[in-house]
Amino acid sequence: MTNAIGLITGRVRERVRREGIDLATDDPDGMLAARLVRDEVQHYSEHALGGSQPLLADEAVVTRQVVATITGFGPLQPFLDDPSVEELWINSPSSVFIAREGVSERVPLELSDSGVRDLVERMLHSTGRRVDVSSPFVDASLPDGSRLHVVIPDITRAHWAVNVRKFRGGIRDLRELVRLGSMTQQAAEFLHLCVRSGQNILVSGATQSGKTTLLGALLASARPDERVVTVEETFELSVAGADWVAMQCRPSSLEGTGEITLRRLIKEALRMRPDRLVVGEVREAESLDLLIALNSGLPGMCSIHANHARDALAKLSTLPLLAGRNIDAAFVVPTVASAIDVVVHAELERSGRRRVVEIVAPTGRVVGGTPDATTLFSLEAGALTASGELPERGAKFIRAGIDPAVILRGPS
Repeated sequence: MTNAIGLITGRVRERVRREGIDLATDDPDGMLAARLVRDEVQHYSEHALGGSQPLLADEAVVTRQVVATITGFGPLQPFLDDPSVEELWINSPSSVFIAREGVSERVPLELSDSGVRDLVERMLHSTGRRVDVSSPFVDASLPDGSRLHVVIPDITRAHWAVNVRKFRGGIRDLRELVRLGSMTQQAAEFLHLCVRSGQNILVSGATQSGKTTLLGALLASARPDERVVTVEETFELSVAGADWVAMQCRPSSLEGTGEITLRRLIKEALRMRPDRLVVGEVREAESLDLLIALNSGLPGMCSIHANHARDALAKLSTLPLLAGRNIDAAFVVPTVASAIDVVVHAELERSGRRRVVEIVAPTGRVVGGTPDATTLFSLEAGALTASGELPERGAKFIRAGIDPAVILRGPS
């Protein structure tokens, strides 16, 4: 059947080229591609009945596979369509892996170097981004919201390295995270109050710990009339509110011009009358621009890679120093201590389970050169448990008419 699929695919592609069809623009719903494939499958079967070619065991299966190859992402498409698969990566044409529920597994898939390159080119077709010797890395958002990352030789040893992190649309709010066991009802109610009262929230965790998903769930607690502006390296966040503007970075052109960085996006976002600014992830000097924005009274959220909540505060106190020699810790550390109201730390367990394991509230003080913080929730006997402590800074809660003690300590 493999030879038949290859033959039919080649015929469809030849017809597309001959008739000057651009499936990406002329056939957004895939109906034209499906019709072309059915025509060629029928043509093949007619010849096969005459004994000149092997018969097809299942025409419908062949049709789906050829359509996926022509319009989708070929042999990867079944994994991308599988809702249980959250990430897919290719180390080499014969080394393909997927992850389900945080646990990775190797799949019996054999590609070729040219096949991998063709798949990447098809993925990048609608993004306006490129990967080549002069630009050996690329980050891009696929049409379904999934994130694509590619690295090519000679940065990699011999083969193209491809990662596709799928967009998880099923988790929309904090209630869903409670249902999945990622946090307790008490923690979710407290975080909901934090968002409603305009607290500045820092989400921390390691890679694949669910930081972006948690950010999206937190944003679902924002008031419906809030104007939210999100800035990311590549589009990943989704906001349910009607008044939402999403922006992503742009790499430089072949001439080395036109690059749009996170720093530029944060500055532009401030000119767009946001009620809340969200930065998908801070890694470098853009953390300074975010801190300045938050310190001006604009509510915001962001995520950061860190080992635990207090480590996230220490890291956020260091990254702005990358912005230039005139930036020093004497300015940055107190700014972090006063600008960040809540830190939510998530972990990916070896079992694949993602959950919140710590919530702390900075006190506004600097102790030992790092921002001080009060632990509000931590793991006790494997369960996320409230410490009974309250955030020391309660002005934002008071202005919003909210008493966090009702959640953190229960009714008096």
